[in-house]
Amino acid sequence: MPAKKREQPNLLIVGQAGRLEYEAVIFTASLRAHAPDWTGRVIIAEPTPDGAWSGHETAISQPCRDLLTGFGAEILPFTARHFGAAYPQGNKIEALALLPAGEPFLFFDTDTLITGPLDQVRLDPTRPSASMRREGTWPKPPLYGPGYQAIWRSIYDRFGVSFDDTLDLSQPDEHWERYLYFNAGWFFGADPAEFGRRYLDWALALRDTPHDELACQVMDPWLDQVVLPVVIASLGGGRPGPALAGLDGDITCHYRKLPLLYAQHSDAAIAALESAIAPREIKRVLREWEPARKLAYQEKGRQKVRPIFADRPGAPERMIRNQLKARGWWLV
Repeated sequence: MPAKKREQPNLLIVGQAGRLEYEAVIFTASLRAHAPDWTGRVIIAEPTPDGAWSGHETAISQPCRDLLTGFGAEILPFTARHFGAAYPQGNKIEALALLPAGEPFLFFDTDTLITGPLDQVRLDPTRPSASMRREGTWPKPPLYGPGYQAIWRSIYDRFGVSFDDTLDLSQPDEHWERYLYFNAGWFFGADPAEFGRRYLDWALALRDTPHDELACQVMDPWLDQVVLPVVIASLGGGRPGPALAGLDGDITCHYRKLPLLYAQHSDAAIAALESAIAPREIKRVLREWEPARKLAYQEKGRQKVRPIFADRPGAPERMIRNQLKARGWWLV
């Protein structure tokens, strides 16, 4: 007997003029190519050129817009009031207000490739979670303290969220992985209205009035990832379980920048990209973007970039970026 069909959440990404509009094309093309049974709404949040984006061109170009709507995506405008050009990562926080209250949602960073049947991922919206594909980028405890525990606990205490339940006790005290920390490349929940309210209020509080334990901490660009675990814990969520293994696995690939896809990720992910963007109508648009034109369509990603790292699997991303820049392949 076939499995009972699960309700699919509203899917949200951000798109705007420049790199993000082309990444949005890749995202939606790969969704339709590799997850044909995805029937949930696909919403592309487009910041308007006012508010915190005032003075910036943000409108998605007509060729990209036509492709995106042709894939069935809805492009919905929103005005960023608080972050905008000064902190583009804040788009994901403010864009949650576009989604229908009370309906489950799944957010992805736009630089994500869908490589498998996304509809088969078993999300439990009542237990929100987020990506664990992260490094120990925040906090950076000063030599004489406070340490990891004191810094993280101070944030949970400030917002009245239980801290002790978030600890991974298999990790040693004062090791960064003991503390709940996500990559904000994907996250989901049951109610975007409440999730978004807490995310926005707490992010603004830490940005505008940091407390003593944060005095030595750099919040840009980490603010969205600092607040996310506290929001998720406050809503009864935590680390993703085995049911979500396909995210950042064989169903999605958060490649971050197109050169990093060819440098870091699997042959299967590269094949998924190239097959999804092969149709003529997609190529006509994406070839206007240098990274796609050179790396994918001219095959320089396979011929030039991939061999550089063939004998260095698992190299640190900082080293990979430096090598790509030194060799002229940091196309973004």
